[in-house]
Amino acid sequence: MTALVTELSACVGVTEACAALEQPRSTYYRRTRPTAQRPRKKRPTPARALGSSEHDKVVQALHSERFVDQAPAQVVATLLEEGIYHCSTRTMYRILGSRGEVRERRNQLRHPRYARPELLATGPNQVWSWDITKLRAAHKWTYYYLYVLLDIFSRYVVGWMLTHRESGELAAELLEQSYHKQGVDPEQLTVHADRGSAPTSKTLKQVMVDLGVHRSHSRPRVSNDNPFSESNFHTLKSRPDYPNRFGSYEDARSFCRRTFDWYNQYHYHTGIAMLTPAQVHHGYAEHLLSERQRVLDRAYAAHPERFVTGPPKVPSLPHAVWINPPEDKTKREIRLH
Repeated sequence: MTALVTELSACVGVTEACAALEQPRSTYYRRTRPTAQRPRKKRPTPARALGSSEHDKVVQALHSERFVDQAPAQVVATLLEEGIYHCSTRTMYRILGSRGEVRERRNQLRHPRYARPELLATGPNQVWSWDITKLRAAHKWTYYYLYVLLDIFSRYVVGWMLTHRESGELAAELLEQSYHKQGVDPEQLTVHADRGSAPTSKTLKQVMVDLGVHRSHSRPRVSNDNPFSESNFHTLKSRPDYPNRFGSYEDARSFCRRTFDWYNQYHYHTGIAMLTPAQVHHGYAEHLLSERQRVLDRAYAAHPERFVTGPPKVPSLPHAVWINPPEDKTKREIRLH
């Protein structure tokens, strides 16, 4: 708003510009006039503060052998019974804090700060996302485990596997088969997953090293770090023919085969300009979008009055797909170029 007032004031003046845009002049002047930074004054030492020699006595008492393992409140109480008073408990903590000596004494587990994964794909077979979901079997507490590898740029399911258990060896087998089937080159691909037992297994790590595949993992308990796999599973389980339970392994496998064939070949995806994953993955996107645009151009030429906002345009295919894009736009542009 302030920028609009500035542009308009060059023609009609500040008063008229503020009145036209319904912004008070005082607000405009406050936002545009730099305020002088007054230097901060050093806080004076209160007259009742402890002197340096008294500080040293407090520290010497706290560091003494008899009090080295006791909290300041215990020290104060003990000294009071001996007729000695140096300062309050809070002042003792303040003195220790100024020396960096206040911390948790117990050797407690401290969770590390995991880095936020930032992955970029500008074409197929650059970043794959994978996860495992459970499909309920006929009997209660029994499941089939569905492994799905998904290309995040094209949303194409490059590989899937249905098993009776969750295993790093099976995940490694699926990755290796999909890798060779897609013709991926070494150091070309990054595979992103959560931190479950299978994605972090030693067998899978070794296979990825042998294939020249880069690893990426979500932060613990952050499902948003793996959004493409989660969305794919939601689409799978929202199908009209998705049952409450599968009668057998063959039944579940048949359903997955039908669903993934539909998803790759016939599902028009909103995230990729209403194209199917197969069309984008195999490089037909630009041709198909051009054909759609020609159809719209003919419709506009025949009845331009029906398009009140001007000639229609087909949605464009995203040039970049991110998992957690950088918040800094400059960093994002650097990564893109």
